[in-house]
Amino acid sequence: MQTKSLIKFVSLMVCLTSVFSVTDVTAQVIDPQRPVQRAWEAFKLRYQAAFDNLNSKLPAHPENGDDVRYTNHLNSYTKGLPHDSNGIVDAAAYNALLNALSTGKPADFEVIPMGTPGGEKFRNPQAAYTYFYEGKDSHAYTMPAAPAFSSAWNAADSIEVMWQALVRDVAFTDYATSPLITTALADMNHFSDYRGPRESGVISANALFRGIGAGETNGPYISQFLLQPIPYGATKIDQRISVPVANADYVTNWNDWLQIQNGGKLTGLPDYSDATKRYIRNGRDMAQYVLKDFIDEAYMNAALILNGYGAAAVSDTNPYRSSATQANGPLFSVNHVLDMLGRVAMASQDVAWYQKWLVHRRARPEVLFARVHKHLTDPAITYPLNAELLNSSALPLAFTKNSGTYLLPLATPAGSPLHPSYPAGHATMAGASVTMLKAFYKGSYPVPNAVIPSADGTTLLTYDPQGGPVLTVESELNKLASNISLGRDFAGLHYRSDGDLGIKLGEEMAISMLQELVNTFNEDFTGFSFNRFDGTPITIHKQ
Repeated sequence: MQTKSLIKFVSLMVCLTSVFSVTDVTAQVIDPQRPVQRAWEAFKLRYQAAFDNLNSKLPAHPENGDDVRYTNHLNSYTKGLPHDSNGIVDAAAYNALLNALSTGKPADFEVIPMGTPGGEKFRNPQAAYTYFYEGKDSHAYTMPAAPAFSSAWNAADSIEVMWQALVRDVAFTDYATSPLITTALADMNHFSDYRGPRESGVISANALFRGIGAGETNGPYISQFLLQPIPYGATKIDQRISVPVANADYVTNWNDWLQIQNGGKLTGLPDYSDATKRYIRNGRDMAQYVLKDFIDEAYMNAALILNGYGAAAVSDTNPYRSSATQANGPLFSVNHVLDMLGRVAMASQDVAWYQKWLVHRRARPEVLFARVHKHLTDPAITYPLNAELLNSSALPLAFTKNSGTYLLPLATPAGSPLHPSYPAGHATMAGASVTMLKAFYKGSYPVPNAVIPSADGTTLLTYDPQGGPVLTVESELNKLASNISLGRDFAGLHYRSDGDLGIKLGEEMAISMLQELVNTFNEDFTGFSFNRFDGTPITIHKQ
């Protein structure tokens, strides 16, 4: 009914325009269109985009059923609410959260009982209801159901995160020789539903904790866009960061875990700061980067680095590459790229927050390992945990490291932020932002001056591929997205599935936005052409 009413309204306005004449403006304007013609063309463009979105098939939103399957909500997102001594949420408080999410009324969110008065607050659940004007509506994207609590997929997801915590201080350059990495590989290769990359059918030291995008196992673990100096106006910025010292882990005892689960804060903690700034060289450094980054920092820096590579790195479809009389800028220049990164930054978070709060509400890894701890140490408690998880060699190592618990050692005393795990917000933004960068730059362009950090992270060394694959813009952008995503796993905040599928969600969102924006440009060009994360080519052309 609403669609028919809108069509009738537009038809009426078109008829009225044909009846009434329009007075010319007094100034002599050089323009291929009269002012009212231009106004109507702008209206038709916006209307057509909105109508196409309205007319498209709405997707289903599958979820794993855990929220209903377990009446104690053992795998539902409940952090910040009151919990009993075993870490099980107060049912009335959880129902109040569900009620607020179902009504969307701001007043209903204000009466949710919180676990710690004056403690940590939920991270913006009302973002799930936001509208925006470019691309499809945030509720019109979908993603697979999250792994179920007792599944083999969830077991592999979980133990991978535990291993990432246990090897945080091993330099990526030492993975091939580290005995701890060898133990991790032997364990991870036993999992039947691990969905990370493999080499020759096995999880190798080179593939361990890498992303699944095309070219991500090529070269150093860390993307060149997190290592190379950043041209920043009239100066350059090196990418050494402030990091913690080794073994700076938190929330390894039950009382601390229960305190943060109720929304409380840990106090009186030691200062674990390293006096030396370092290039990202291990999982702890990568975790620190994504714990401190701002909204599109990594992608803005990548755009500036790419711009510094010069005209040869610009996409072949850039219309100004072949113009005899025109140069790019502001459109199709680095200014355009930075603007597009800003456009997808917040919009991608709205897409993620809808899935997080209104569809999946997946608990964080810190909760999963609290369930493991109680299952293994309290004879009165039994949880439906997958046998592959319980048989992992990572668990006794964690028990020893934690001095008597099976909890996940976290890289931050706050633990996970107060919003659900699936999908990862960082990953969704990474997918959207890297897709925008791919649209403007040449994926096959060889990255110049490739570097690799020293094992202690104090210097950058020249990277020699030694006859292996040359690093390209595409492979390093894919790697950038996964570095950011998996860095959150190294911190103990997310699972691989949160990230890998979040990246794909962000990619879809950016493609939808590009499809609308490409129709707004006057330039004669074939469209944006690039490869998706899985290597599939795509061209977004005018319609």
